[in-house]
Amino acid sequence: MGWPEIAFAGRSNVGKSSLLNLLLGRPGLARVSGTPGKTQTINFFVINHAYLFVDLPGYGYARVPQSVQKSWRSLIEAYLTGRPELRAVALLLDPRHPPTDLDRTMHEWLTSYDVPEIIIATKADQVSRGLRRSAQDRIVSALGLSGDQSPVFVSARTGEGRLDLWSRIDDALALRPRRPAGRP
Repeated sequence: MGWPEIAFAGRSNVGKSSLLNLLLGRPGLARVSGTPGKTQTINFFVINHAYLFVDLPGYGYARVPQSVQKSWRSLIEAYLTGRPELRAVALLLDPRHPPTDLDRTMHEWLTSYDVPEIIIATKADQVSRGLRRSAQDRIVSALGLSGDQSPVFVSARTGEGRLDLWSRIDDALALRPRRPAGRP
């Protein structure tokens, strides 16, 4: 068995690459683009020769043919169901908007396969402190989360929430390996 893995999933414009760069303190490591859908493969980042961060292609409104989006779905599903090293999926959401049908579908899919989640509300600097509670409540309600699954608000621009997110990642890395779907 290989190193433990934390995968990062979310819509095409939710800020996965920016978040990875923030967490790793390496601007430009994960390529950031103003055009949604630039990540078209699964990218693995070795962290301290101890674990992996896995950047999954974004879902949603990438400007690519439907056939390409369908192949991404198969690629992502094969990854998520076949990796005993996967400890959790960091599901990134934009707290300025209600979770989309695709966000809910991803959450339901992860829940059905018993994949632990770290819910992340990105772009926290764009949500005033006064509106954070309602944004959090909207995410919790839309996804049917329990109290211990509340999202961590993170801003790649200001660094807010970085330490809280690292704490959740550390907790997830300590989880026991999962059995891939379809295996005894």
